[in-house]
Order: sequence, then C-alpha cells, then structure tokens
Amino acid sequence: MTFGACDCSGYLPPEYIIDGAYSTKSDVFSYGVLILEIVSGKRNKGFCHQDNLLAHVWRLFTEGKCSEVVDAAITESVHLSEALRTIHVGLLCVQLNPEDRPSMSSVVMMLSSESTLPQPNLPGFFTSTSMAGDSSSSSSHKQYTNNDLTLSIMSAR
Repeated sequence: MTFGACDCSGYLPPEYIIDGAYSTKSDVFSYGVLILEIVSGKRNKGFCHQDNLLAHVWRLFTEGKCSEVVDAAITESVHLSEALRTIHVGLLCVQLNPEDRPSMSSVVMMLSSESTLPQPNLPGFFTSTSMAGDSSSSSSHKQYTNNDLTLSIMSAR
C-alpha cells in the first residue's frame, strides 16, 4: 500500500507511520490536521482532489490564495483574518520534521495573539501533481513527495 493523493495517513504523523516514533510533537501534527479540516470543511483521510488535503492547503498558501481554503459554511461566522491565521498555524503544526513543529503551548499563543508567525516548510505527507501551475500538458506534471511508504502485511501459513 502506497500513500498517494487519495490515501493519506489521517491524523498520524510521518515519524509514527515510518519509524513508529511518537512524542508530544506527534499530537501537534494531529491537532494541525484537525484544525485544517475544520477550517476547510474537508477531511484529510480520503481527500480526493489533485492533492491530499495538506498539499492542497500548502499549495493555496504558497500561491497567496488561503481564502479559498476557508469553508463557505463558516465564512459569515468567522473573521477571515482569524481563519487565515488558523490555516497558517495548522501548516506549522503539520511540518514533516517534528522539531519544526511548535509546542502546543506555542500553538495556543499563536492562535490567541496577533504576533508574526514563522513561515512553514512543506507539510508531512506532501504530494502534489503540479507545483508549477495548472498546465494541462501531462509532460509538465511532476510528483513531489516527502514520503513514500509501502506496507506489507505478513501472515502465517
């Protein structure tokens, strides 16, 4: 089984899927996925778009189109600036490298203040079929990924 564009890990962080390592930063990853799901109104597990949910949000973030992430159902009940800040914090939480993720206390401070936020790196389980733009030529599409995992299940005879 390979994690591709339509089959993500859900809330599990890359270091747990790959190495079985778990820490408080694993919870931060899960929280980041959760807040991105809430703001977007989409689920990470089973997100079938050109990308997975994390890559989709990342792509729109880097293109300066974060407002397109916000679910239409909540646009009248939240301030856009708060939703955009939440997306930014969510991307900081889902960093591939656990050391790059903030602590939960930092997440609370970032969400409740207006301080400048650091720029996030590529999220964990990042896959995208087109980082260069929306070209229709299949030769211009490239696969970018931080993770590729094959899972084999062994059973006794």
